[in-house]
Amino acid sequence: MEAAAGSRVLAQMNFNQNSASLRPQAKLISSFFLTSKVSVPLHSNSNEIKNTAAGRLSLRLPAQRKDFLGSTFCSAGVWTYSEDAIESDSHTADEKIGVMLLNLGGPETLHDVQPFLFNLFADPDIIRLPRLFRFLQRPLAQLISVLRAPKSKEGYAAIGGGSPLRKITDEQAHALKLALEAKEVPAKVYVAMRYWHPFTEEAVRQIKRDRITRLVVLPLYPQYSISTSGSSIRVLHNMFRDDAYLSRLPVAIIKSWYQREGYIKSMADLIEKELQMFPNPQEAMIFFSAHGVPVSYVEDAGDPYKDQMEECVSLIMQELKYRGISNNHTLAYQSRVGPVQWLKPYTDEVLVELGQQGVKSLLAVPVSFVSEHIETLEEIDMEYKELALQSGIINWGRVPALNCTPSFITDLADAVIEAVPSAMAISTSNTASEEAENDLFAYAVKMFFGSILAFILLFSPKVISAFRNYIL
Repeated sequence: MEAAAGSRVLAQMNFNQNSASLRPQAKLISSFFLTSKVSVPLHSNSNEIKNTAAGRLSLRLPAQRKDFLGSTFCSAGVWTYSEDAIESDSHTADEKIGVMLLNLGGPETLHDVQPFLFNLFADPDIIRLPRLFRFLQRPLAQLISVLRAPKSKEGYAAIGGGSPLRKITDEQAHALKLALEAKEVPAKVYVAMRYWHPFTEEAVRQIKRDRITRLVVLPLYPQYSISTSGSSIRVLHNMFRDDAYLSRLPVAIIKSWYQREGYIKSMADLIEKELQMFPNPQEAMIFFSAHGVPVSYVEDAGDPYKDQMEECVSLIMQELKYRGISNNHTLAYQSRVGPVQWLKPYTDEVLVELGQQGVKSLLAVPVSFVSEHIETLEEIDMEYKELALQSGIINWGRVPALNCTPSFITDLADAVIEAVPSAMAISTSNTASEEAENDLFAYAVKMFFGSILAFILLFSPKVISAFRNYIL
């Protein structure tokens, strides 16, 4: 699908597959202090999670429109900041800790869909053009977003007219702030979206106004990928490197956290609870569905996403087995778009195969998502549920996203506290190539030729027709 899948949509258009490399990401990451807690689940009695299940057993096809925009996904209240927020309180403290939550972002109205898609496709970590052709990035993004917007709007209309991701992320930020205060670590928590409001730049400006003295960056992606966490980290590096204040600010980045005990146990709790909704819980297939990435990301660019996802599923199943739950399970990848090969097996194909094999009960687990959004509410709850029921699966359930599950938020707070002492300032040095890319004349030339190309494309029916068939 779109939105959160946007970080994959047209990454498939990898124009430089043979030369793709993680060296740029490795260089920028080396400028930050990256920290990731590795832990094996310690077993204890699980607490009942007070969270509303998004999927229930049903034979009815989900054709009706759903409205999630007015829903509250977390028990904690909504907290966010404004561009016009008043500056920090006059009292000073030895340390002013900030936490930046990184997320994808999503259109809040149907009117926002096309500009959101433009921001998405203009990201060089999504459409990976060779350096020589990077002047085409924005014109190409404009063309793709215009062609893709109608189909995307249909998906968002089906879940209420917009993405609930900002609302849920704001709720998670507030819950995390309260959890840190309960642990006697006062901190300000900022939401930084990559492709829609509040943009990363907005969060960074507020951090400067608040005169934060130590910052922890926490991507809301359990597993690391160059198209999600990597893209946001690159943007942060560029902003911090070029700012006198930010370049001296100690920063710690929690690169990935899928191995953390609290996360693993929280996922196991939700799965265990949803299994009880089936007539025969022990017979239900546990179906982990993760967002996909093009194979070239993994094989050519060295993206660790696939290995981390497989290890994550293994850890969750180990925890469930300790609790006496030994259901069969499988992992598949959703949201592929375009003609190139993505990580396999594909979710839609596996669902059909499971039905043909006689599987009658299936519990879908959106393992790479910690918030409800279009890929869970529309793609899984509607498209994949319908496909599963048509394929012969009778009992369908879906584990809700973690959202503000208390044990999950508590573990995020622990991760932040563990990362704070490791924060280090970012280097301000620029390489010759970076300085060249910042040259205003070069930028003007790129935009000039890019605009000409966009004009030609937009008025060439044959090109548009071929391109539409490729991306839709």
